Amino acid sequence: MENGLHDKRSKNAFTMRSVVDYTMGVIYLTAAYGFIFAEKIGLNLNSFPKSFRYIFGGICVIYGAWRIYRGYRKDYY
Repeated sequence: MENGLHDKRSKNAFTMRSVVDYTMGVIYLTAAYGFIFAEKIGLNLNSFPKSFRYIFGGICVIYGAWRIYRGYRKDYY
């Protein structure tokens, strides 16, 4: 009985962590879109140089894609 409860908790923890990974991945990809296409969508990010916006946006794309992939794989332990 106790082992079954532990398995259920592990499954719930994996599911919750996967949802968090998907959500954070989408947030990072949205931020990347905002940094890369700031001028086209009307965001005023003139305080950041263009090269910084593109580099940071690229990093956000990579990290966001990795978070989504990690949520898909569910390979946490």
